[in-house]
Amino acid sequence: QVQLVESGGGLVQPGGSLRLTCRTTTILFSANPMGWYRQAPGKQRELVASLTSAGRTNYADSAKGRFSISRDNAKNTLSLQMNSLTPEDTAVYYCNLVPAINYYWGQGTQVTVSS
Repeated sequence: QVQLVESGGGLVQPGGSLRLTCRTTTILFSANPMGWYRQAPGKQRELVASLTSAGRTNYADSAKGRFSISRDNAKNTLSLQMNSLTPEDTAVYYCNLVPAINYYWGQGTQVTVSS
């Protein structure tokens, strides 16, 4: 069974940092573009960062200069380093392929930025 398991979320003060990790058991991970998505309360899920198997990255405007996506194909993990967090970054964060496949949505990890 294919799973994507996100972790690393939590409560952080504005200006703080978090590192999210996504683990998967599938070899599909190493050959496909992967991304981090987020869904804030009352809003649609959005793609915030993506990374191709060749190492090309792309970021939403809201994430540029603050977030950094990386992958470790040997460990089948996708990471998102988030710095200079603001309350607007509060959301549930998910990883998935790009474009996303409904079957692979996991539980996500909650990120709350608040003082």
